[in-house]
Amino acid sequence: MDTAMVQDWVAQNLVMAFSLLVILCVILYLFTRNIVARGLITIAGRTANKVDDSLVKHLHPYRIAWLAPLGAIFALAYLAPAYALVLRRGALFLIMWITVVTINGLMDALNEIYEGRPGFNGVSIQSYLDIAKIMLVVVAVILSISLFSGESPVVLLTGLGALTAVLLLIFQDTILSLVASVQIAANDLIKEGDFIEVPSYGAEGEVVNISLHTIKVQNSDKTFTVIPTFKIVDVAYKNWRGMRESGGRRIQRSLLVDMNTVRFCDEELLVRLQKIDLIHDYLQERIAKIRAYQKEHADHYDSPLDGPQITNTEVFRIYIERYLRDRKDIHQEGMPFLVRTLAPTPSGLPIELYVFARTTQWEVYEGIQAEVFDHLLAAAGHFDLRVFQEPTGQDFAGFAHRLAQNGIGSAVTIRA
Repeated sequence: MDTAMVQDWVAQNLVMAFSLLVILCVILYLFTRNIVARGLITIAGRTANKVDDSLVKHLHPYRIAWLAPLGAIFALAYLAPAYALVLRRGALFLIMWITVVTINGLMDALNEIYEGRPGFNGVSIQSYLDIAKIMLVVVAVILSISLFSGESPVVLLTGLGALTAVLLLIFQDTILSLVASVQIAANDLIKEGDFIEVPSYGAEGEVVNISLHTIKVQNSDKTFTVIPTFKIVDVAYKNWRGMRESGGRRIQRSLLVDMNTVRFCDEELLVRLQKIDLIHDYLQERIAKIRAYQKEHADHYDSPLDGPQITNTEVFRIYIERYLRDRKDIHQEGMPFLVRTLAPTPSGLPIELYVFARTTQWEVYEGIQAEVFDHLLAAAGHFDLRVFQEPTGQDFAGFAHRLAQNGIGSAVTIRA
């Protein structure tokens, strides 16, 4: 049976031919869906490899099953010359858009596979994949218009020149985001997994996704902040990646000492502090210098300002330094290590620690910092130093109680 005879039969039995085509399409669809697509899903589920799981999840084999009946319609459309053009255009239109959606899914799968690698360093490629998706959709739209209008795609592209200004206005954010994505990637500004602070957007957390148009940040309180990609290069932000890569996190905190308790160490205090192992050798050397000076200038040594005196704050600073040097969780070399006295303030004399913990994990870092300052707060009293604290209600109550015991409170009257 030649093609002409089949075309004549189709023309004379249009309803039956259409029914046979529908039955053929249903059979092809069921076969492709239940045998091919389901087989691929089953095989992917039984393998230990995660790559095929990502491909199956994003490609949707059940959706691809529609290509079989559509391909049959396109291939057999010539048997009905009167309807061949409509059938071919309709089938080709659907095939093209299913293919576009499938390719977009393939790009999502590639991005997931790329970011799921053990060696993933946070450099996202999703922005470039988003650009490819936009270009693919634009090409599909042009081809769709060309398909139904019968015009060449070249003619359509030529006509778009007059709409350039409108397109630039419509795709303004996309173009700005594209430029920003290139800057972010070229200058290595932000990666997925970085902890950033963007005060102007209230963002403080980990970057979980970088796409063409948005940067998604999960804040410390588990909320999400979405920042336009092109805005991140225009606003001030802080990236904590350098801290993580350095392997140390800074401890910069001051201990406020009541300046009324700052004094020169007398013999009794020095002897008592000399029993502390961490500063025993230091105080032994200083005491020897003080005694040598006193012996040398015994004829006129009569002031605490004479000679190499030492204050309790100085001894306390040396103790803090030795204490921190003795801790294994503090960086001893390669990073700043400083214990210093800052300018006096109305709240006391600040003794500042400027050191780096041997960790970048927030919980561990806070534990180290708390342990250090708990120890120093308890140790200050052994150096006859008092940590400054604003008076509380209990302090005023105690003061009033002492006044009452001394008979002063009873002499105070209040006149209306």
